[in-house]
Amino acid sequence: MVQPRAGQERPAKTKYAWKKSSYSNHEGECVEVAAGDALVAFRDSKESQGPAISVDRETARVFLASLVQGRP
Repeated sequence: MVQPRAGQERPAKTKYAWKKSSYSNHEGECVEVAAGDALVAFRDSKESQGPAISVDRETARVFLASLVQGRP
């Protein structure tokens, strides 16, 4: 799996529409995701102006599939 690069640019707010995960809870543990043509970005919804991590679409697919399957 490709590792995210340190210092990778945060996606522009105007370019991506952030969506909150349907698995987020009411206790503030929320994740948001935004998908672009080449990158998928993740951020903490409590810190919408804070850092985000961006990875290529294949890396995001593998990461999310492993979460669904319960793999670390």
